[in-house]
Amino acid sequence: SARRRAAAAGSSPGRHGPAKEERDCRNSPFHFDLWFYFTLQNWLLDFGRPIAMILLPLEWFPLNKPSAGDYLHMAYNVITPFLLLKLIERSPKTLPRSMVYITIIIFVMGASIHLVGDSVNHRLIFSGYQLHLSVRENPIIKSLKPETLIDSFELLYYYDEYLGHSMWYIPFFLILCIYFSGCFIPKKEEPQIPASALLLIGPSSLYYWYLVTEGQIFILFIFTFFAMMALVMHQERKGLILDSNGRFLFYSFIITLVLIALWVGWLWNDRTLRKKYPGIIYIPEPWAFYTLHLSHLHSPVEENV
Repeated sequence: SARRRAAAAGSSPGRHGPAKEERDCRNSPFHFDLWFYFTLQNWLLDFGRPIAMILLPLEWFPLNKPSAGDYLHMAYNVITPFLLLKLIERSPKTLPRSMVYITIIIFVMGASIHLVGDSVNHRLIFSGYQLHLSVRENPIIKSLKPETLIDSFELLYYYDEYLGHSMWYIPFFLILCIYFSGCFIPKKEEPQIPASALLLIGPSSLYYWYLVTEGQIFILFIFTFFAMMALVMHQERKGLILDSNGRFLFYSFIITLVLIALWVGWLWNDRTLRKKYPGIIYIPEPWAFYTLHLSHLHSPVEENV
């Protein structure tokens, strides 16, 4: 009948009327459970990897076997994509599924490449490898014969610090951007950030500081932040504002920028780190700072001989 055809046309997914836009912009509660699990696993499985590798006795994890940090990295490579997918599922806006799935696949590939390179590079610490020096400047690498072995270690470093990081972090921030694009609601609703979000915003921002500095991805991070800021300004012209989840993510990034500025200002005059990071953008890695200034407090080489 004409009525049924009209109803079917009105409910067609291809139509983009005001009713669909209103559904896409509906408010959603703060996802405390997902953000909590996300922050917790980031700290335990990512930040905690090298710490576990250094602190746990070498007899438990011989140098020719995966370290405790490697097993944490494996868990990260499984849990993080799952949490990102759950986050996308809870978005009030229908997001491009094919793009999400491809991005997640590349993320897993990059994190897995990084797992191998990072495992070998951090195990070299037990042999005297110094993270604040380049590959060729490291004393234990200089003495390798034939010299072509040095090229192999530089290739390993490339897989760890460049290819692995790019395929890991670009999809990671792209997923966050895709999710962020669905975190807008009409101004009339004016959401308030719940206390649970305020409790998580500090640990979340601190982790992003570690991620950006240790991963050397400031350019990617700042472009992501600018994209989010541009999206906020664009949506405001349409009468839309961020919901509680969007504000949590946006404010976390703002605090991260402040932490990065403080970190750079603190180490601005460090000549040794300046030599390793000679470019225009000077952002030292926390673990390079550790091997340069703090490794004498806990020497894995001496304790595990």
